[in-house]
Amino acid sequence: MLDRAGAFDPRWFAEAAGGDLAKASDTVLERIETDSRSAGPGALFVALKGERSDGHDFVRAAASSGADAALVSGDWYRERGRRELEGITLSVIVADDPLAALQRAAKAWRSLFTGLLRFGVTGSSGKTTVKELLAAVLGVSRPIVKNPGNLNSDIGLPASIFLIRPEHKAAVFELGINHLGEMDVLTEIYEPDCAIINTIGSAHIGLLGGTRESICAEKKKITSRFDGRQRLLVREDDEFRDFLMRDVKGECLCFGPRSLAGFRGAKNLGLDGWSMDYEGQEIHLSLPGAHNLMNALAALGAASLYGATVDDARTGLESVRPLSGRSEIVRGPITIVNDCYNANAESVLAAITFCDDVYVSGRRVYVLGSMKELGEETEAAHRRVGRAAASSKAEILLFYGDEMKVAINEVAACAPEMYARHFNDYDSLAAATANLVRAGDLVLLKASRSMALERLTERLTSAGGPHAS
Repeated sequence: MLDRAGAFDPRWFAEAAGGDLAKASDTVLERIETDSRSAGPGALFVALKGERSDGHDFVRAAASSGADAALVSGDWYRERGRRELEGITLSVIVADDPLAALQRAAKAWRSLFTGLLRFGVTGSSGKTTVKELLAAVLGVSRPIVKNPGNLNSDIGLPASIFLIRPEHKAAVFELGINHLGEMDVLTEIYEPDCAIINTIGSAHIGLLGGTRESICAEKKKITSRFDGRQRLLVREDDEFRDFLMRDVKGECLCFGPRSLAGFRGAKNLGLDGWSMDYEGQEIHLSLPGAHNLMNALAALGAASLYGATVDDARTGLESVRPLSGRSEIVRGPITIVNDCYNANAESVLAAITFCDDVYVSGRRVYVLGSMKELGEETEAAHRRVGRAAASSKAEILLFYGDEMKVAINEVAACAPEMYARHFNDYDSLAAATANLVRAGDLVLLKASRSMALERLTERLTSAGGPHAS
């Protein structure tokens, strides 16, 4: 069961997960791991079967790394596991479906902490940034827990739930979805007291019903466990605002510059972020871009409802720095805006607008890669990006990926005088970019994560910098 330090034993987990403790050892568990390379003392390794690999093939490796327990499928254990794990000191929990078992155990673990104030953040973009900002503000005055990075899926969220400890007073978890029905699972596990829906865009639209309306309906399910005591915050300017707030069993509020009491405006500092006037005090937000100002207002809107003071706001917001790949500014002879952790049409247009607005001593070079998981919207979204790029202040446009062919065609039609090139091969793109950029230039890198465009940051900042072959 739960001890004072927040550890749990394999027997409790097996019962909570609806599984069987097939092999027991005298141990306590502290965390969940799904990667055998990260397993170590105190870890429960969950063997999950994916499209490319099967976690059951790495149970022995997890044990060698020091894992104290493993959650495996019954079929595997009966057919192979019992024999393969002979002589290994490892508690083994068996379940028909290891993922469903993990999710059941996570709900049971979360339910042990009845006094924990739970914040849930979702949306098509900005989830991780809002989570980090909100956690920073709340964490000034109370012990908080948050999911690491973007571990927000039907795997990442339940694994992160096991980081909750008795001393925590608040939890700030993001809930991310990329298939229909996933929010139902996440919400049942977590049951937020306060939900924030940040944006409704086109991220994963091909996997979420094909329309922004279907995405909106799925995101709204974050309120499905509300019973009248909870709160929902949505963007004041969201076109789906009224739908998101309709028939919700709880208090519905807006966040934004007009909705946040005490917010008196903000001065745009370009690459250095924002100077915000909140409750008469100046707060420096180091995250650049209008989208990040809105992310900060979402965090302040939620935190202020639960007692956060202006001093909490200033200390918390000023402690947050850009996350890798998310509006990350890399300074040097050239300035790189590394915003290639993920991309959809809305976030690409926001990045272009931001780079158009900042002061640049040299030229603007926009490197735009393919946006994935857009389904039937793929061509229209890339054409939209092409038109935005054609009307931007960029002197050089470099498109990368097969989907971006339609974008460069839009540039050719709308602004034939612009310098624009398309690449399907990364090495050719990298060589061309390095040869084209020069000191004083601003380079925007924006693409879906699978395009790995962040590799250009290493190329452009390595010894020799631009023009290095």
